[in-house]
Amino acid sequence: MPIFPTTTPRSVRLALLARTEIALLDVRQESRFAQGHPLFAASFPRGHLEAQAARRLPRRTVPIVVYGDDAGDAAAAAGRLGELGYPEVSLLAGGLAGWTADGGELFADVNAPSKAFGELVAETAGTPSLAAGEVAALLRAADGGADAAAPVIVVDARRFDEYATMSIPTATSVPGGELALRVRALAPEPGTTVVVNCAGRTRSIIGTQSLINAGLPNRVVALRNGTIGWTLAGFDLDRGQARRAPDVTPETARQAEAAAWAVAGRAGVRRIGGGQPPGRGDGRRTVYRFDVRTPQEYEDGHRPGFRSAPGGQLVQETDWYAPVRGALVVLDGDGGGRAAMTASWLAQMGWDVAVDVERSGHGDEAGPAGAAATAEAARPAAPEVALATPAVVADWLRAGRTAVVDVDTSRRFLAGHIPGAAWALRADLARPHLQGRLGRPERLVVTSSDGYLAAWAAADLGTSAGPTRVLALAGGTDGWAGSGRGLDRGPSEMLSPALDVYRRPYEGTGIDPAVMQAYLDWEYGLVAQLGRDGTHGFWVLTG
Repeated sequence: MPIFPTTTPRSVRLALLARTEIALLDVRQESRFAQGHPLFAASFPRGHLEAQAARRLPRRTVPIVVYGDDAGDAAAAAGRLGELGYPEVSLLAGGLAGWTADGGELFADVNAPSKAFGELVAETAGTPSLAAGEVAALLRAADGGADAAAPVIVVDARRFDEYATMSIPTATSVPGGELALRVRALAPEPGTTVVVNCAGRTRSIIGTQSLINAGLPNRVVALRNGTIGWTLAGFDLDRGQARRAPDVTPETARQAEAAAWAVAGRAGVRRIGGGQPPGRGDGRRTVYRFDVRTPQEYEDGHRPGFRSAPGGQLVQETDWYAPVRGALVVLDGDGGGRAAMTASWLAQMGWDVAVDVERSGHGDEAGPAGAAATAEAARPAAPEVALATPAVVADWLRAGRTAVVDVDTSRRFLAGHIPGAAWALRADLARPHLQGRLGRPERLVVTSSDGYLAAWAAADLGTSAGPTRVLALAGGTDGWAGSGRGLDRGPSEMLSPALDVYRRPYEGTGIDPAVMQAYLDWEYGLVAQLGRDGTHGFWVLTG
């Protein structure tokens, strides 16, 4: 294994403070990442490097610093990045232990930059909020038709799938990036109180402050602590709701655009286009290009080169969408203020951000097939390995002495897998104990959702693992299902612990109340952590 240069924690912090480009990659499993990491580290599990690198690290010469569970883990990831065409890769000197020994702060959970920023916004701007009991009282009064009771609407700023899982009674789904555009259609009268909720705190804070910054004449408040706070207060949540904000008129869109640009201008957001390079750069800088409209609008048509990143989620998950700190972020202008409002938040988070207003219309590249083609073009070709078709694998499984192992995420495996398949972390495939658990079959067929990661995993194993012949399933699990063969769902044989997925304390149902309360306590402590860390570069519009 080659010897890689090292970068000291101090050098990483200096790069962050100077806003020069750097990608600090944590190649551990997500559950390990969530236990603690530097503020601007990006979760980049080693077993998914090949599938994610080109999209998330679009400039090959970007400086990359890697750490993992140990030096060997980090070096293996660095080696693979080198093979993928990234020459500027180094290891974090001393790893995570070196970071903390040098005085570096560790942040728990995921999307820590955005969550810490949200807490800073709430503290600095004084974002108004109401406790669950206060919101419940407002809803009861409005529902009772009391003469003095003002009308109230609740808007849920999360993704629609999160809203559909569980929601505040009467709430309408308006994902955060859509709020400033669509709330006026839901609350046309200024006397209506608007309550913004999410699962915890961040998206409700940002959503509420977006409406305030945009000059909405209504009273706007956040539901303090979101659905977590609602649950801890003893109130019931709805399930399976599907209320969405109505479409807006051209006049409403123009009004929202003007209001959003007033905010974006104060934040220093640039407009580009009209003869200026539309953010494509000269190869000497990382450029991320995002379309912040809804996923459906994106699928109906979008500009080539722009990835779908709904505005509210982009602000919430900057570490996922843009792991290169110091990069340029270009948003496609939407004509309804969503790009401008999203850009205003990114600018306050320390990003160099511009909105490309060169032309209207999003019909250059349309439909899911076009989006998939863009994603496929971004990643390197899979290595050539022995492949087996679904029909052949089905025959082998009936005959016995064949094992199928899925190396995609455990979440995808549980959602649908080949009958009889087992799941394993990719790094475990080569370990002797796993071979023993498989019973040393004649054939080991590796699969993943589309077969891409399976091919890399099979290539790493070589043509055989001991007496076992190694192949990849052609087309992966999707190809199996596409051939008309059924999938099993739910628990099956797990050859590795499901360390690849961190269960958020704010998503789904059945979360222990103590876990939810601990999560809220952590969020309330984030501003103090920002102060100790000192690398964030955040600022907040006030007044």
